[in-house]
Amino acid sequence: MRRFTVLCGGYIVSMTGTALTSFALTVWIYLETGSTIQFAIGFILSLLPAIALSPFAGALVDRWDRRTVMLAGDTVGVCTSLSLAVLAGLDVLEPWHIFVTITVRSALGAFLVPALNASVTQLAPRSQLGRANGMVMTATAVSQTVAPALGGLLIVAIGLPGILAIDCATFLLNIAILLRLRIPRPTPSEDGPAGIFGEIREGWHHLATRRGLVPLLCFYAALNLAVGFVDVLFTPLVIGMASVTALGAVLTAGGVGMFLGGATMAAWGGPPKRIHGIAGLAVPLGFFLCLGALRPSIALVAVAAFGFQFCSMIIDGTSRSVLQTEVEPGMQGRAFAAFNMITNTVLFTGYMLAGPVSERIFEPLLRPDGALADTVGRVIGVGAGRGSAFLILLLGVAVLIVARLAYFSRDLRALRDDVPLTAPAAADAAPKQRADAAGSSSGREPAARP
Repeated sequence: MRRFTVLCGGYIVSMTGTALTSFALTVWIYLETGSTIQFAIGFILSLLPAIALSPFAGALVDRWDRRTVMLAGDTVGVCTSLSLAVLAGLDVLEPWHIFVTITVRSALGAFLVPALNASVTQLAPRSQLGRANGMVMTATAVSQTVAPALGGLLIVAIGLPGILAIDCATFLLNIAILLRLRIPRPTPSEDGPAGIFGEIREGWHHLATRRGLVPLLCFYAALNLAVGFVDVLFTPLVIGMASVTALGAVLTAGGVGMFLGGATMAAWGGPPKRIHGIAGLAVPLGFFLCLGALRPSIALVAVAAFGFQFCSMIIDGTSRSVLQTEVEPGMQGRAFAAFNMITNTVLFTGYMLAGPVSERIFEPLLRPDGALADTVGRVIGVGAGRGSAFLILLLGVAVLIVARLAYFSRDLRALRDDVPLTAPAAADAAPKQRADAAGSSSGREPAARP
């Protein structure tokens, strides 16, 4: 566990530098162009390359040394930050330079995320996987909480080149840590398929035929669709009832919830019955969504943001622990990549649909003269942002329904941190059981499995 703690220490420093840079670059784009379209382009480019490359990245992560993958990613990170710093210092920086950087970093993320997640099982004892994932998420929460607070001050004090220099320094520190750290390589499969496409197919098949993983994937994808809508609708919801200052206060409350959720997961490790850390925490998460949309109150929204982020961190940590427990180490790069590809695609769909659905359908319903102003509007209010609030309220109810459906899944209910469900799904297991029974009835031993 000591080596994992060292790795996590480097990760938190590197992530904080990266978050500072992301904040500064988005502010720079908006200040320089004044265009929300340019801002949205950067947002889309931060997701699409990672989604497209995930299958190949997962297969290569399982082939390559995972420490080398992380070292290569940090090295490219240094180069991109240094290049942008030089361009900004010479006053020739253009938005397309930043778009190229965002694309490159998104592509690297397709490799780095499964490499880091798969390294957890190689460095942390199996009994400590929940706590280890909590430490990773706490590091992420710290970086995302600190970056907005520091970024606004630093961009005025030292400018964009100075922030990019800090990012370079954090990458170099993490490289130094990785060079002194040994991450064991999992034992490769001797009878695996040849070629990268065969390995990709094997990873998808492995994910699809393991008990508990398919219902977990469906649950997490449904949750991510709701999260995608909420991420986009959150800002107009708050600004519609208050000010940008209030938005900052609510975001701070959400950041505190992220930090405490990750810290709780790190100290606790999650419940032994994984269903309670997945579907069980989705119940209060759905209630917090409903609470934040119920009335135009900043206090309610701040409480809802805190609770939503707190529950999300434990659900995320528990889901990672399930994958790390149920998938053998040599297959985890592909499993995490396939899982991330599907859930991030659903998240991206939420991002794309949230604006049009809210503006064209729900906002007109809750204008002072809207169709629902005299019914739903009497409860949640009318005016700017209340249509988004009504949509978030419905999403909260949908999350509660999804949590209830998850408890109906026998495979999800059977997930435990001490008993992995290594057997394939029943559809694949049945032919083998019949073959074993035939072998026994004929007096012969069943053929040994490789």
